[in-house]
Amino acid sequence: MLFMVKTPVERLRVRTMDQKIKEQILHIRDTGLTNMFDIYMVQRLAYENDFYELVNFIEENKEEYVHFILYGDD
Repeated sequence: MLFMVKTPVERLRVRTMDQKIKEQILHIRDTGLTNMFDIYMVQRLAYENDFYELVNFIEENKEEYVHFILYGDD
């Protein structure tokens, strides 16, 4: 089993979830078009809605995104 370890450069790219990202997530959720755990569809809908920050955030911070979906906090 392989474990992915982030390099120092990758750690610098990690972005915390700000209010704009939360609003974009809630917008996608409110459309009712997908299960919010279908990460690829959420990214597709985000892209179609010009929420490029959300697309990138999910790509780089899947764990934080899922935590927000499960618990509704940061």
